[in-house]
Amino acid sequence: MSNDLPLVNKNTEPGAQDVWRVFRIMAEFVEGFETMARVPAAVSIFGSARTKPDDPFYGKAVQMGHALAKRGFAVITGGGPGIMEAANRGAREAGGVSVGLNISLPMEQKSNSYQTISLNHHYFFVRKVMFIKYSHAFVCFPGGFGTMDELFESLCLIQTRKIDPFPVVLFGTEFWTGLVEWLRETMLDRFSTIGGNELNLFRMTDDVDEAAEYLQKCATCAKPGGPAFLQYDRSQQFTAEGTRYGMRPTVADAQPGSGSRDDHRAAENAERFPQA
Repeated sequence: MSNDLPLVNKNTEPGAQDVWRVFRIMAEFVEGFETMARVPAAVSIFGSARTKPDDPFYGKAVQMGHALAKRGFAVITGGGPGIMEAANRGAREAGGVSVGLNISLPMEQKSNSYQTISLNHHYFFVRKVMFIKYSHAFVCFPGGFGTMDELFESLCLIQTRKIDPFPVVLFGTEFWTGLVEWLRETMLDRFSTIGGNELNLFRMTDDVDEAAEYLQKCATCAKPGGPAFLQYDRSQQFTAEGTRYGMRPTVADAQPGSGSRDDHRAAENAERFPQA
């Protein structure tokens, strides 16, 4: 018996639940765009929800939120406890705009009380669009999978030129050094899965004022990151969600006469999805 999966999904008609889901997604985008359009130039701060108020990084995140607000930036976080709470707290106590992009999760979540603007998201991908579209920079404190997700998504979008490059700061060298060494030694030197200039897409620091001054300087520079950013063509058009339009991928031609399953699939895809 063949274990091959069918090439065509027979359930081609969307159900009522799928249709309503589209409207829910649209509503979440509309609310987000209308709300975030009022926010001034902003910096998103990421970090662990598990960081306690007596942790040194909590205090540093308060200082970071305060320093950025004093320089005219709004501060955006995920709206939760830990580093998010600390950054919102620093921004609010400094009299700045403190935004929380809260997310609904299966486990109970507690939003922090230091938000001057709050949004509640059901979809992670909508929330990510808000972070990317309305941020002039990212600051990543020590965190877990969520922090890593936001960090590497931003680096991927910059690397692939889907967004205009912006500063990415890794705060806390003790936490981030091991990861950066792995990127250099394993991804770059050993397997060559990234380029050397792509390690210039972020910088590490332990100094709040140094980071804040760097972000303020970047906000006034056309090319904030140096040589790694000189390759970008700023004349390319941008979509409404803040990403660049791109070129459509092409389907590789099947080699005639080989008769392999992959060749047949490539030919079938080329016929079904012709390139303009």
